[in-house]
Formats: sequence, C-alpha cells, structure tokens
Amino acid sequence: MQKVLCLIGPTAIGKTSLSIQLAKTWQAEIISGDSMQVYREVQVGTARPTKAEMAGIKHYLVGTRSIFDNFDVTDFVKSAQSAISEIAAHNKLPLVVGGTGFYLKALLYNLQLGEKGAEDSSISPRWQKFLAQKGPEALWDELNQADPAAADKIPWQNTRRVLRALTVIERTGQLFSKQQPAIEPRYDFLILGLNTDRSQVYDRINRRVDLMLEQGLLPEAEFVYQHRADIKQAGQAIGYKEFFPYFAGESNLPACIAQLKQASRRYAKRQLTYFRHQLPVTWFDPFQPGFETAVDQAVKNWLRQG
Repeated sequence: MQKVLCLIGPTAIGKTSLSIQLAKTWQAEIISGDSMQVYREVQVGTARPTKAEMAGIKHYLVGTRSIFDNFDVTDFVKSAQSAISEIAAHNKLPLVVGGTGFYLKALLYNLQLGEKGAEDSSISPRWQKFLAQKGPEALWDELNQADPAAADKIPWQNTRRVLRALTVIERTGQLFSKQQPAIEPRYDFLILGLNTDRSQVYDRINRRVDLMLEQGLLPEAEFVYQHRADIKQAGQAIGYKEFFPYFAGESNLPACIAQLKQASRRYAKRQLTYFRHQLPVTWFDPFQPGFETAVDQAVKNWLRQG
C-alpha cells in the first residue's frame, strides 16, 4: 500500500516551515490539503506559501484553480490521488500538508463521496428547495435535529453530503448514521499533528492576521467582495467575509479585524476538535525541546514498517 505522510495543525502553528524540513529530510513532494490554497487569485488570506517559502520543493494543488471555479472535496480527492501517483512515480514520498480535516479524511479513507452530479440527481426536491431558500447552515441544522450522529461527521459546508443524508433519512425512514459502512484506509499513512498551549495558538493567530493585513489582505478581500456573486467557495472563507460589512459601509475596519481574529480562533478550535475525533493523529508541540528529533523518529519508525 502506498505510503502517504501528512502534516496537520491549526492556523499559524508552523506547518509550512516544518513541511519544507520534512520534504528535504525524507525526499518528499508536497500536496496542499487546504481547501482554499488551490485558488490563484487569493494568496494572502489563504496563507498560501510563497515561492521563497516553498524553497525549491515541488508543491501540488497550490494556485492551480481560479477562484471563479468550483473545487469541492470530490475534486480535491481526485486531484490529490493523481498527485500522489505522480510523486510516487518520482520515487518521492507524498506529503500532504493542510488544515482542512474533512478533505484529508476523504483522501485517506474510501469515503463514499460519489461522482460529481451522481448524488445531486438522487436528491429529494424538497431538500433542494430548502437549501435554495434557507441556505446551507439551516440545512445542516435540519440534519442535526434528525440525526445528530450524522451531522457530527458532516461539515455544514459539504452541502452535497448533507442533502444526501437528509434524502436517505426521508426515503428510508432510517438514520443515515446507522447506514454507513465501515470505511477502509486508501493509503498507509502517518498523520503528524502540531499543537501547543491554546493561549499561544491564539496569540500566533492574532499576529498572523496583523501580518496578513501588512501583506495586502484588505485589497484581496475587496476583490472577493466585488466578485462575491460569481465566487462560490472562497467568498465564504475566513479572512474575506469578515470584511464585507466594512466594504458595504456597515461597520468600521477595526471591528472587522477583531471579528476576523475571533473567527480565526474559533476555526482553529474546530480544526483541533475534528482532528482529535475523526483522524488518528500523532501530536507534537513544536515549541518543546527535542521536537524535531521526535518528529523525525516517528517518521523513521513508520517508514521502517514497510
């Protein structure tokens, strides 16, 4: 089974620098596991690595799609699988780096995502109408009321899966969570996770936001705002939508910056909750003595397992 190394952790924890070190040490090439870094037009707000930060290491799924194109979890899995095959053909180790837990789980396990359009064609018209009228969060609330166990495993942003779950419940009268088969891993993987004291994580997030503003986040957010009617996913990404009230003249800039920092901290908390409950992660504190040695030993032990 193909080996795949993964590196996850909350925003601003230091994944980019460690990923380059891992790539150099273990002859790896990097696949972005972030749902937003794939878009060309938005670099600052997505914390997409610069060419200098890439340090000559080949990266996949970084700035390869337009912000005006749809790129969902099914697209990600197909693209990442292709990248893994290409990296393996180079006799290199695939290294997936990013913070989108659901995308990573869908790649590493044989989740039933369905072909694009396959689930849509079998969705109940009732729930399609509900989504169009009330939006994805209200749709997810309906699933959470009907089947909390299923809702716990399906992010509200994954509307295709939420629609499918509600349709199955409607048509079978049975809980969607009770009908899901056990999933098998697609790869022989090791997930390295970075985390530290919560106050330090939050402080790093706040400083990351300040740095992004210095690097040009506001003009980037204004671009997203101006084209929001034509942008599907990135328009709802943290780092952009928080500034919409400012551009609309409904709020001042300091209030929007404070909102962004709060939203980023909350997102980091949700990231960690997902990782702990949904994925088998080996955790490390990047600010503890001996951290790098411990990481290298964990990778070495995993590779020796054949």
